[in-house]
Amino acid sequence: MPTDVIMPQMGESIFEGTITKWLKKAGDAVHKDEPLFEISTDKVDAEIPSPVAGVLSEIKVPEGATVQVNTVVAVVTESGEAAAPASAATIASPQAQLATPQGSQSAPPQVGGTEIVMPQMAESIVEGTITKWLKKAGDAVEKDEPLFEISTDKVDAEIPSPVAGVVSEIRVPEGATVPTNTVVAIVTQSGEAAASVPALAPAAPQAQSAPAQVAELATPEMEGKRLRSSPLVRRMAQENSLDLRQIAGTGSDGRITKEDVILHLATRGPGSTSPTPSAAPAAPKAPMAPSQVVPMTKMRAIIAQRMVESMRISPHVHTVYKVDMTRIVRLRERQKARFEQQHGVKLTYMPFIAAAVVEALGKFPIVNASLIDGSIHYHRNINLGIAVALPWGLIVPVVRQAEERSFLGLARAIADLAERARTKKLLPDEVSGNTFTLTNSGIFGDEFSTPIINQPDSAILAISGLKKEAEVLTDAEGNDTISIRSMEHFCLGFDHRTIDGADACKFMAEFKKILEGWDKEIG
Repeated sequence: MPTDVIMPQMGESIFEGTITKWLKKAGDAVHKDEPLFEISTDKVDAEIPSPVAGVLSEIKVPEGATVQVNTVVAVVTESGEAAAPASAATIASPQAQLATPQGSQSAPPQVGGTEIVMPQMAESIVEGTITKWLKKAGDAVEKDEPLFEISTDKVDAEIPSPVAGVVSEIRVPEGATVPTNTVVAIVTQSGEAAASVPALAPAAPQAQSAPAQVAELATPEMEGKRLRSSPLVRRMAQENSLDLRQIAGTGSDGRITKEDVILHLATRGPGSTSPTPSAAPAAPKAPMAPSQVVPMTKMRAIIAQRMVESMRISPHVHTVYKVDMTRIVRLRERQKARFEQQHGVKLTYMPFIAAAVVEALGKFPIVNASLIDGSIHYHRNINLGIAVALPWGLIVPVVRQAEERSFLGLARAIADLAERARTKKLLPDEVSGNTFTLTNSGIFGDEFSTPIINQPDSAILAISGLKKEAEVLTDAEGNDTISIRSMEHFCLGFDHRTIDGADACKFMAEFKKILEGWDKEIG
């Protein structure tokens, strides 16, 4: 029977969408997952694919119209079916629109199994990229066993199977980015009939004769091929004076993705392209040295975007203080074995630094503030972002309400978040809400770094390498001696719109005083 096509809900807070363009007209054939129309919402522009293969038998909503989510906007009649009258249309949920296998001549078969969808990891997240399938079609899977890995603009995560059974179908290959609530796989439980749709081969190149899975742009051709992109990409290109012909597409069939544009802007800036010359060069150039071209991961592209945005938003100023950590080094050496045995967590230098930051922020709250919409917001709590370097990028989990935690509480929270960041177990809420950030490049032995502010914070503290140095010490009588001390550089990067240099230096002087005169219990 006919399948209703609805206005999808692209995010929890989105309640309507505008149809900006129909990519098919009534009577046109359409393939399953082929873009059917373009929409625009207050958060995202997107192409909406057909849930089934067949004929677009009816368009109910014209271009330019804005309708509520779940409104039926079109009807697609599957191959061999008669078009249903308009009055027969009913509103279907996204899950009710799953595809009937192509070639079906009668009522859709009853497909057994549990649909696995791209989860919405947070209210503002509208899509996700499948970075790795941990199971393949035909594999058994236990309930809550990790099934696939995803990357979003906030967090990387492993997604567990909601049921035990067999992975009977994989619908989305590795590397593909799809909207939240898209069905990406089917898990068939014991006793259920397996889905009749064949499993998707992971990331295999499509043959040129295969039907197009994305809409073609009416733009200039490049090497005989027409450019492929989404409305959002075209709008980004227009706003930044970019020539899409000069941007390499990493998506399916060379499709130019949002991440491709972000990468281009991060590396070359806006308006940095020029049209491709139509004439061939007079003589062939000498062959280039072989090189490896690797597309940016979603996390890498988002990091690039955030760094460029932060440098554009905040006038950065840096101040560097050298701190004598000898007292803390000796304390840690005496206590680390007992601390780990008694509390089950290693005694590192980070909780000492975090505790000193929290105390200093309590005395200088402007350093913990944010400039939002022209007003300074003094945060009620101190939420410490702790940057964690991962093999695939950088993530900043957050220790919330750090001012309410003891030294031991800070140590446990920092260790827990770092471990779960490395094993992709963090929740979206645990990587947002920061008010001040710590980044530790000292583990790699640097002298000092000048960090970029983690928005919407007004400041970030870079921790550099701990090294023994010869220092001149002056006693109460004014006598100088040379002593070997454990010294460490700390660099505060701050937003000069919010924080004056005097306040930044007062904060750092207090921070230095706390560490050099450490007299607190560590548990």
